[in-house]
Amino acid sequence: MSASASSADSASFAARINHPAARALIERHRLRWWEALPWIAAIGGYFVFPGYLGFGTELLVAILFALSLDLALGYAGIITLGHAAFFGAGAYTVGILADHGFWSEPITGLMLAALVAAIVGFLSGLVLLRTRGLTLLMLTICTMALLEQAANMAHDYTGGFDGLPNLPIKPIFGVFKFNPLYNDTQYLYALAVLLVCFVFMRTLVYSPFGQSLTGIRENLLRMHAVGSPVRRRLIICYTLSAAVAGIAGGLWAQVNAYVNLSSLDLDRAATVLIVLILGGYGRLYGAFVGAVAYLALEHFLARIYPTAWQLGLGVLLVFIAMFARNGILGLGESLWRRYGGRRKPSATS
Repeated sequence: MSASASSADSASFAARINHPAARALIERHRLRWWEALPWIAAIGGYFVFPGYLGFGTELLVAILFALSLDLALGYAGIITLGHAAFFGAGAYTVGILADHGFWSEPITGLMLAALVAAIVGFLSGLVLLRTRGLTLLMLTICTMALLEQAANMAHDYTGGFDGLPNLPIKPIFGVFKFNPLYNDTQYLYALAVLLVCFVFMRTLVYSPFGQSLTGIRENLLRMHAVGSPVRRRLIICYTLSAAVAGIAGGLWAQVNAYVNLSSLDLDRAATVLIVLILGGYGRLYGAFVGAVAYLALEHFLARIYPTAWQLGLGVLLVFIAMFARNGILGLGESLWRRYGGRRKPSATS
């Protein structure tokens, strides 16, 4: 009796696994060989370019920040130009607590930064996500501007315009101290945080919830018609995106040991949007490609022509807008479909 029941359970499990929806879910989560390349490059960069670890740490933070925006904009279609509000909320959470001697341990600080940013994202999302299009875009900018002005006025806690320099950040796990000269600990710490957040993001966007966000982005009215709780899912997405942005902001404050109003300004919000447009939104790895392209161009163009380096970046953005509507990754995929897909195995005689 037990053997027959076990056989029936095995047959039922096999039927569920072979269901088209289950196979599609497994296929989405399957790791591809090329997904290891960015992480291999990041680890290799630690050994090959020891003199550029400060630049590398800044790059990892930019990737994490762009990933948070990609969840809201690239997958859910939430148009925003005020994502720096959550970055700054996380940065000031870490800065204020460390400056006043509370929770200056890095990992705990990042958790609190994510919590505060998520609360800001949830409360603002309840109001902002009732709107769409240009109205939503302007309201996100206003939210960021309000937080920036609040940080400027709360001088006793935030340092105002001068910010909070020389933050006393404790060693990671009480062992690994931040090295302000070589940035080796900061780099590995930022890489570990990025990896954890990326695994979470990848699992989320390939889950049924993530696929429903793509459906909302592509056809909002149809998702309403099939009974999907659109507004609730948008608020959840916006909150999670804000939490990851808060982690990026907290990480930025920790590795630099300071925080100021630049974490909340329009320039930072516009930069992360440019990074995502360059790399390709709605693709996860577009954040990696875009951050590398933007920061490398900024670094080298500023050395060649310090007073007008934005000109070269502007020319690249015009080219992307005209010929690569979905960024560098989108252009690469188009070229692969056009030329790589033509190569078919020849028939044997």
